[in-house]
Amino acid sequence: MRSAIVGFVVGAAWLQMQASLPHYSIIVCLFGTACLLAVLARRSSTHQIRMPLFAGMGALLGFVWAALFAQYYLAAELPKNLEGRDITVVGTIDSMPAYFERGVRFNFAVEKVLPVEGVTPVIPSRLALSWYSAFHADEVQELADVQPGERWQFNVRLRRPHGNANPHGFDYEMWLLEQNIRATGYIRPDQAGLKNVRLDNFVFSFNNVVERCRSRLRERVQNILRDKPYAGVIVALVVGDQRAISQTDWTVFNRTGISHLISISGLHITMVAALFSGLIFALWRRSFFTTARLPLILPAQKAAALAGMLAATVYVLLAGSGVPAQRTLIMLTVVALALWCGRITSVSHVLCLALGLVVLFDPWAVLGPGFWLSFAAVAVILYVSVGRAAANGDAEQPRWRAALKSATLTQYAVTLGLVPLTVLLFGQASLVSPLANAVAIPLVSFLVTPLALLGSVLPSPLSLWFLGFAHFLVAELAQVLNWLSGFPLAVWTMPIPDWWMFALALIGTIWMLAPRGWPARYLGLFAWLPLVLNTPAHPRAGEMWVTAFDVGQGMALLIETEKHRFLYDTGPTYSPESDGGKRVILPYLHARGINKLDGIMITHSDTDHAGGALSIMKEIKVGRVSSSLPLDHPIVRAAPLHERCSAGQSWHWDGVDFALLHPTVASYDSEKWKPNARSCTLKVTLSGLAILLPGDIEAVQEAELTAGKGAELAANVLLAPHHGSGTSSTLPFLQAVQPQLALFQVGYRNRYRHPKQEVFERYGELGIGRLRSDEAGAISLRFGSAIGVSEYRREHARYWYGR
Repeated sequence: MRSAIVGFVVGAAWLQMQASLPHYSIIVCLFGTACLLAVLARRSSTHQIRMPLFAGMGALLGFVWAALFAQYYLAAELPKNLEGRDITVVGTIDSMPAYFERGVRFNFAVEKVLPVEGVTPVIPSRLALSWYSAFHADEVQELADVQPGERWQFNVRLRRPHGNANPHGFDYEMWLLEQNIRATGYIRPDQAGLKNVRLDNFVFSFNNVVERCRSRLRERVQNILRDKPYAGVIVALVVGDQRAISQTDWTVFNRTGISHLISISGLHITMVAALFSGLIFALWRRSFFTTARLPLILPAQKAAALAGMLAATVYVLLAGSGVPAQRTLIMLTVVALALWCGRITSVSHVLCLALGLVVLFDPWAVLGPGFWLSFAAVAVILYVSVGRAAANGDAEQPRWRAALKSATLTQYAVTLGLVPLTVLLFGQASLVSPLANAVAIPLVSFLVTPLALLGSVLPSPLSLWFLGFAHFLVAELAQVLNWLSGFPLAVWTMPIPDWWMFALALIGTIWMLAPRGWPARYLGLFAWLPLVLNTPAHPRAGEMWVTAFDVGQGMALLIETEKHRFLYDTGPTYSPESDGGKRVILPYLHARGINKLDGIMITHSDTDHAGGALSIMKEIKVGRVSSSLPLDHPIVRAAPLHERCSAGQSWHWDGVDFALLHPTVASYDSEKWKPNARSCTLKVTLSGLAILLPGDIEAVQEAELTAGKGAELAANVLLAPHHGSGTSSTLPFLQAVQPQLALFQVGYRNRYRHPKQEVFERYGELGIGRLRSDEAGAISLRFGSAIGVSEYRREHARYWYGR
């Protein structure tokens, strides 16, 4: 059974790596093969043959099951001809609303679609909607207080699922697919005869009841802890909603390795189950002295098991049913059923069953880091505890000392055991994690979480006291964590390792955590050497790498030479808590093991170019910043060394020439130019091959460059000026540059409609190759004897892309 479950998980993971889904005929053939393997396994008389047959059967069934799941979810697709059109829908709010600076977001279950020009559009049954208070300056609208379970009529404008596609970045399209959301959009202002209006205050369904309860608990906690800095942490521990936790706090939690506690984790659920189980067990046994005589009807052990399972189920529902919560609930349920039925179940069977059931209900769970970390942590604990004899003299130790020793051993094992996997997933590991967790685990799990849960349901003033004390403890813990995260060596960063480095380190870890008496356990450290000594990849001498990130409607390119790295623009601002630096660039740099940039160039002050600069400078070391920004700009003030862009500046790195062509020094004294007009225009050349980066210059500046620079503009690759706007990419300028390839960094269906169709066609008419980041994802260029080009969406194709 265990081999079949492991095979099932491997098969589901295999499906998620496919560029396209298999045809139904292939699915039928694979299912038939799995049935044949099952028959052969059942008839086999030897365990050595049965195990691989069952594993193969499980792998095929996992592949087939995940494929059918994906086919079903992808069937509900928004037709392309409905993108950007106004549609009126009726349905219910089926998630907790998430409020942000400009509005509110929520999921919407569609019940009915009103006809458009006599035809009823066919749209997905579940949408992710945003309701903005002012999407455009001329479309200011008043927002209503939306609650889960309410029925509304909305005027919406939808688009198909689309997210940024970058190496080591968050896959938003996969996440939407996992949530069964096949269209996103926003609510339009009231139209003539069609208004955004609430139709019912509550529509009964199990999901609506759960979400309404979660929303009410969140509101209660937020009202009681109003303006408290760590109210978001308390909310996360009560209902699993982490959106109110600031990015600054998340940085501290990640650097100290305790982010797994700032959610409803398996440890918290187990604690709640044990608390209720123990309470019911104690009360049930004492009921003999009452007239009920409950133990004669149902044994106390069974009543306690049932109570613990029910309490855990309620808590998991409140948590939003994340993977760690699902895994814990399944394991607790299996244990409760085993106690109820009087059957002993081994822990390895329980773990494998939980593993299989999580993937059965959510085949995309295998793509989440939390899935692997969650099960790996439990596997490590089982490996170092189950079946090992107690050390000599442990029996004579006081109970508290034995418990402390066991907890210390467990923390040591989990910390050490998860290092290879953490490095593989994130490219970093917290060195202060053991100390931080030693303080945070008992505090958060046994004090803060119970206080937060009790405070969220108890009447006033008890709720104020309980929640206030829980917040006080979190605030004190945060001071310790801030101190620990401030150490220069708090986090060990390195490039994402190759598979063989990870495998070798994993073997070494298993060796080091082997039982006492295992020969030379310290030798396991040597298996970590390739992981520890792994260095960032970089261009060889005579090469240059350029990565044009997919940051949406914005600009950001990383230029790498043999020994230097340079960032041209930093992407847009998405929200007060998110920008291109945090969401795209920093994850890429961390995964590559890059912790220093020799330079950053901010072409001008527009937020789609400068939005991520401050986030990047806070996280990694930056040599110098070049820009056309005003001298009092926050980026200039934060820069360790700043210089203004001016034509004529140049430098030479590792055989690569960098030359600034625009703006002129005199342009800074003129007030008639917009920031676009002063965009830093940079030409980068390696052995006769060049790329021209003109920022957002427009027709006037293109004419000046064409007249004044002439042949200096010639380049093999051109970053389309101003994202391909109608006020740039003039014919004389393109004829002067004569590129073979043009890059358009644009957002999917952006409101500026860049690139303009006539401009895009102009490039094609000149025989210039064209790549758009909204279609290609991140674009990588390799300059050497020639120019190699790769597109992330093509090289990393997945079946949920480009449908």
